[in-house]
Amino acid sequence: MKTSTKSLLLSIALCVPVLTMGEGSVNTDDAVLLPVRKDPTICFRIWFKVGSQNDPKGKEGLAEITAAMISDASTRNNSYEQILDKLYPLAAGYDAEASVEMTAVSGRVHKDNLADYYPLLIDAITAPAFAQTDLDRIKSGILSTLENTLRYSSDEELGKAVLYNDLFAGTPYGHITSGTVAGVSSITLDDVKAFYTKYFTRENLVIGLGGGYDESLLAKLRGDLGRLPAGKPEEVPPPVPAAFEGWKATIVEKDAPATAISMGFPIDILRGTKDWYALEIANSWLGEHRNSSSHLYQVIRERRGLNYGDYSYIENFPHGGMRSVPPQNVSRRKQIFEIWIRPVPEETGHFALRAALREFAKLTEHGMTAEDFTITRDFLKKYVLHYAPTTMERLGYALDDRFYGIEGSHLERFRSMMQTLTLADVNAAIAKYWKKGTMDIAIVTKDAKGMRDALVNDTPSPISYKNPKPASILAEDKEIAVFPVKIKPENVKVVPVTAMFK
Repeated sequence: MKTSTKSLLLSIALCVPVLTMGEGSVNTDDAVLLPVRKDPTICFRIWFKVGSQNDPKGKEGLAEITAAMISDASTRNNSYEQILDKLYPLAAGYDAEASVEMTAVSGRVHKDNLADYYPLLIDAITAPAFAQTDLDRIKSGILSTLENTLRYSSDEELGKAVLYNDLFAGTPYGHITSGTVAGVSSITLDDVKAFYTKYFTRENLVIGLGGGYDESLLAKLRGDLGRLPAGKPEEVPPPVPAAFEGWKATIVEKDAPATAISMGFPIDILRGTKDWYALEIANSWLGEHRNSSSHLYQVIRERRGLNYGDYSYIENFPHGGMRSVPPQNVSRRKQIFEIWIRPVPEETGHFALRAALREFAKLTEHGMTAEDFTITRDFLKKYVLHYAPTTMERLGYALDDRFYGIEGSHLERFRSMMQTLTLADVNAAIAKYWKKGTMDIAIVTKDAKGMRDALVNDTPSPISYKNPKPASILAEDKEIAVFPVKIKPENVKVVPVTAMFK
């Protein structure tokens, strides 16, 4: 995730958001509004229907760079330094973040400062300077992320990126948003300008406006965004990832102090359907993000003390280490199921992998119990209230509702579903969407050859502890140590970390 001075300014401003769409030459049918009349702030979220799936081949990373040239660069009226100087006393900011299918330009300001803030935001969107110095700085930062941060500073994010690239190889989703070293290095100003002109158009956006705004601001926003280029880009078809059965693994060899594991598979379910909410109950029980009561957390961390946390997801959850609840405006038409095992000591990596796969297999074979279902459903009914406490976050969800075609509100539907779903609904969704014995596994570890041999030979992985454990844990350990995870040699590949994201 990129961090900029403007991003920090944005984070310190109070915010209440709302969504809306342009008038005149902007398509008003795509308006999403969330007025909060008593709110002293005004929030903007403007969604452009473009993301990393639109990166041209050989120019991977172009969507992210173009977004940064809007939010973290000069405009035709102000240098980047001047923009920062003008935003600082306003306690305001704006940002643009590209995901796979969405690029959201967001900003917020106290309405007393709107007159000074608004021209800066509009200039960023409609009048970027496209200065070579800005491009050089932005490219340098992204290359550093790819070559240094991902490869050497964050094994957790590295493992997830490896899994993501492998699952969607050969599709428009087939590279992380930051792109590749070769792709980013090759991107020129002409590439950025052409991408902006093609995708940042008045026919390709949804305007978001919220808080204590008035109708004159809405009308002005619609008119000003009408200055964007015309054009309706051709839609990219949904990705069709290669089907696979059984186990497969990519092992990244790295001089790492611990072993990080991510695993999963593409999943044919999207937010808004009854099955999605049913499966979310099962997922929350298995591995709710940052929840110490979830099952994987209890098995791997709480009882055995192997790592910091263990989680699972039925939607893409980027930058999970920086979030406590799901993000907004990263919607997509093809989702993944993922289990994330935060780094464990190298000697326990194989054991931790087996432990997670064993618990997943038990859940897919037997389903949830009535007691676990009731506890988890009641927890989610209340916990979802924490997903969007601010107007800006609710605005983000409103945009995502538009993306998924959800009538009403996902958050409201979430709570109502917790009243009506049954244990049978949940177990039916588990049986339909989760497969025992099929998993793409990404492992970051120092002894890549040793891990490969252990997986290919299905070598037992006993574990020992420095402190005594209850007899029940030791007995379960014996079962985990021989849980079958035998992978065919042709389905295991070992790659050096230096080869990643080239």
